[in-house]
Amino acid sequence: MDILKVEDLTKIYGKGSTTVVALDHVSFSVKKGEFVAIVGASGSGKSTLLHLIGGVDRPTSGKVFIDGADIFHFNDDKLAIFRRRQVGLIYQFYNLIPILNVEENISLPLSLDNREVDPKELEELLELLGLEERKNHLPNELSGGQQQRVSIGRALITNPTIILADEPTGNLDSKASDEIVALLKKSNKERGQTILMITHNMEIAKEADRIIKLEDGKIVKEV
Repeated sequence: MDILKVEDLTKIYGKGSTTVVALDHVSFSVKKGEFVAIVGASGSGKSTLLHLIGGVDRPTSGKVFIDGADIFHFNDDKLAIFRRRQVGLIYQFYNLIPILNVEENISLPLSLDNREVDPKELEELLELLGLEERKNHLPNELSGGQQQRVSIGRALITNPTIILADEPTGNLDSKASDEIVALLKKSNKERGQTILMITHNMEIAKEADRIIKLEDGKIVKEV
């Protein structure tokens, strides 16, 4: 079953001589429970693609279906709600709230949605993340790898349809990077979480089930 379907997605910035085609008629699909890596050089369109799939930006043309829903048929308010509930976003920079502890940062998406936190589920998630002993710590009391684990927990807590990870290891050393990729794979295998990950690192990309390569806004290779 395709959980994500991207059809003829195009994004153009500027006009006339300043026109930049960031994405050029990109189409692909991702099955439920699949772990897919998107690779490409800087400027290839990777982040633009991820932002469009996540509903952070709107395309010039084309469609994105997540779990059968055409996300660009939603108005901005409904799209924001859909994104908060169905899409988990992980960025290179952790974007944690400095005055909230680990538990509170992870639970934040539910709090913003006026939803109760299931204590058992939170406990299981902290165990998955290896943060049981750090749950009351503030972000400045954590290592970079631990902070990224918190951001992954924040993306997982809503049980989203898909996780979108934008260079999740880009700000980490090699040991912490390996731990984060292992955690994403564990979440993929044990929780059946569908993951779409952007990376410029081919060694990290090889850990995914499938690799899609972008160049100049176009898909040039799939393996």
